[in-house]
Amino acid sequence: MKNLVKAFLLIITIVTALIFTQKDSYCKEPYKIGAILSVTGAASFLGEPEKNTVLMLAEQINKTGGINGHPLEVIIEDSKSDETQAVLAAKKLIEKDKVLAIIGPSTTGESMAIIPIMTQAKTPLVSVAAGASITQPVQERYWIFKTAQYDTSAVEAIYNHMKNKGIKKVGIISITTAFGDAGRKALIEMAPKFGITVVADERYGPKDTDMTTQIVKIKSAGAQAIINWSVGPGQVIVTKNWHALKLAIPLYQSHGWGSKKNLELAGKAAEGVIAPLGRLVVWDKIPDKHPQKPILKKYVSDYESKYKSEPGTFGGHAYDAFMMVVEALKKVGPDKKKIRDYIETNIKNWPGTGGIFNMSSKDHCGLDMKAFEMVIVKNGDWEILK
Repeated sequence: MKNLVKAFLLIITIVTALIFTQKDSYCKEPYKIGAILSVTGAASFLGEPEKNTVLMLAEQINKTGGINGHPLEVIIEDSKSDETQAVLAAKKLIEKDKVLAIIGPSTTGESMAIIPIMTQAKTPLVSVAAGASITQPVQERYWIFKTAQYDTSAVEAIYNHMKNKGIKKVGIISITTAFGDAGRKALIEMAPKFGITVVADERYGPKDTDMTTQIVKIKSAGAQAIINWSVGPGQVIVTKNWHALKLAIPLYQSHGWGSKKNLELAGKAAEGVIAPLGRLVVWDKIPDKHPQKPILKKYVSDYESKYKSEPGTFGGHAYDAFMMVVEALKKVGPDKKKIRDYIETNIKNWPGTGGIFNMSSKDHCGLDMKAFEMVIVKNGDWEILK
């Protein structure tokens, strides 16, 4: 009888200890991460998969006990694709919500707009936009990182492919936004390095609905290929105009082309379009031994299962940014300076969706041309160019 009583008391003691241990872990202060994303507005095609990704990852982490027992609280602010709204969101997240780091914004212009705020507040920012100016010069971007591949790396990938194909004269057409400005600048400045001459330089506005005139000018200038530098509707419009004109010269898009929605909207006009894209869109076509393959497979599978759509390149940028901050929190805890230092110092040979990241004090993106595959549209899908 005494043995039964002792056993019963032992069981009660163990259960009680487990209850209080569990209770203690749930009572730990949450770690707060902010996100500024273009959930609505002109760049919502970027912000929607980014928002979905962040919410999905936070849910997964909290289901497995949070970060070192701390629940993860993600506060998402909709910038409405507007720089002023992005600034207001950054101030709110820092001053009111007391976040430890911010993911985003979705676009280059919005990211540039909040850099002074992040710097003054000494709070890490991991942008999901592409412009090289977001993190360069690094000595002026101490608190700023980004996960989208450099636009200069995309230009390098395009020109390298053109050089191999014997293309020496190109015409560029770019959108009049911060992203378009940065890409245009890189295309013009880097062309001589590859023995390429820019024979035409055309622009269009975010609300323009027909670029036929600009494309005809490019062809008339003797271009052997067209490069369109934009994200959003402009990519589809240029593609349809190029297809309708039947110019018999290839169309290259920027790395902003990496969404299946572009293929759906452009339809048959997209056939043959070439672009440098991250491996996320062709994850099932890369070798099993590639270090990115397991991450890409799981992320795409989880996302498609939850949202019944594909995340595209843009959701992947949010994945990388979010997981970098999460890893830093696991290792160094809720200290903004230590989070910043960890990302800069310890994200080495780090497989993400956008490539193999190697951050350093000289490079706050950590990706180069090797992050891309040259991809062509065939039969309404992506194919890797050999």
